[in-house]
Amino acid sequence: MTNPWQIIQELESDNSRLAKEAVIKREAEAGNMEFFTGVRWALDSMITFGVKQVPTGANGTGVGLKAQTFWDTAEKLAKRELTGNDALNAIGFLRMKATAEEWDGWYRRILIKDLRCGVSEKTINNVVKKINKAYQVPVFTCQLAHDGANHEKKVTGKKLIEVKLDGVRVITIVYPDGTVNQYSRNGKELHNFEHIKQQLSRVARLFAVPTVLDGEVMSSSFQDLMKQVHRKDNVEANDASLHLFDILSLDEFKHGVGEHTQLERSLTLQNWYKHIADNLPNVQVLGYEPVDLNTQEGQERFRAINTLAIKEGYEGIMIKDPDAVYETKRSHAWLKQKPFIEVTLEVQDVEVGTGRNEGRLGAFVCAGQDDGKDIKVNIGSGFTDDQRSTFWTARNDVVGHLVECRADAITQNQDGTYSLRFPRFLRFRGFELGEKI
Repeated sequence: MTNPWQIIQELESDNSRLAKEAVIKREAEAGNMEFFTGVRWALDSMITFGVKQVPTGANGTGVGLKAQTFWDTAEKLAKRELTGNDALNAIGFLRMKATAEEWDGWYRRILIKDLRCGVSEKTINNVVKKINKAYQVPVFTCQLAHDGANHEKKVTGKKLIEVKLDGVRVITIVYPDGTVNQYSRNGKELHNFEHIKQQLSRVARLFAVPTVLDGEVMSSSFQDLMKQVHRKDNVEANDASLHLFDILSLDEFKHGVGEHTQLERSLTLQNWYKHIADNLPNVQVLGYEPVDLNTQEGQERFRAINTLAIKEGYEGIMIKDPDAVYETKRSHAWLKQKPFIEVTLEVQDVEVGTGRNEGRLGAFVCAGQDDGKDIKVNIGSGFTDDQRSTFWTARNDVVGHLVECRADAITQNQDGTYSLRFPRFLRFRGFELGEKI
């Protein structure tokens, strides 16, 4: 059986994807469990060793490290049975026993979670899934949202509405023994919010099982926060706060599908937090509001929340299905929507389209007042193909009618007049062909 460090060296030597896949396929068919065990431990984001630096063995004089000796120590590191100086001493012992080739080319790379040979868990899984599923690497994923603008038919019925924060997504795993790990949405372990981890560690005993807290880290400056996220030294992120919006067990998270509805999870998170908020100065729970978008009252409240999001400078709005479970994939249960304004303007002219819209409507030339501002804007999006043809045919009847449009914001032109950012046609106010208004 080929030694794992020799396989890594072979993978490093050729940048061709097909060549790498051929090597992986060869070892999978040969049943090289030792190699694929190490690959899983290196690429599985949920396995961490609690060490930031692992020395190289370039000057090592070891005669060889038994694989089982390494795995025994690695398991203790992963379980945090070895920490601090004990962990460093244990790693030093392994390094002393190993040859420089096997340490630098294999064992060290597992401990630093980087195989450095251009192979990801996706590459491994694509090759081995038809050979031996035991060789597959668990892929770290969390629930993601679809764009509500592309799924307007789903923005109906009973929903939970939250503001969307402009921060960094952080998945926090809290263990009852006080261990706290944090990851980016792609599974990269984060080490730069230790003050938040320490606060959560002090209340970890309240969890009966390992628990996932989903949220975003916010800072006084988004630019400063982004500089700190993956920084390895001179970290200054003490003003950062974790804003939580979901909770589920680690078992559910690993399984990929939760057992509890969004409303149940939101209530659980709120109830957990209210009893310990004083102990978590840098942790907050994001509020939500239930609305029924099938009612006039719900629509009015939705617009009011949207207006607040614009005023307070939030990134947008989250629209969540209260009956949906957590799924570690992009789900229609979560819809994100940018803050928007709705403005009623008068059609003053109609422009013909170009390109694929040649011979039919290109844009409405509109003007009017909103919030005391004189607005002039061309509205050229939001129309269906049928509408472009129909409205162009009836263009003489269209001029003078009122049109409702949606936009991201009101902008000011250099001449002092105002326009709209990304205006989209919504509807005519009571307009139907032949109708007099």
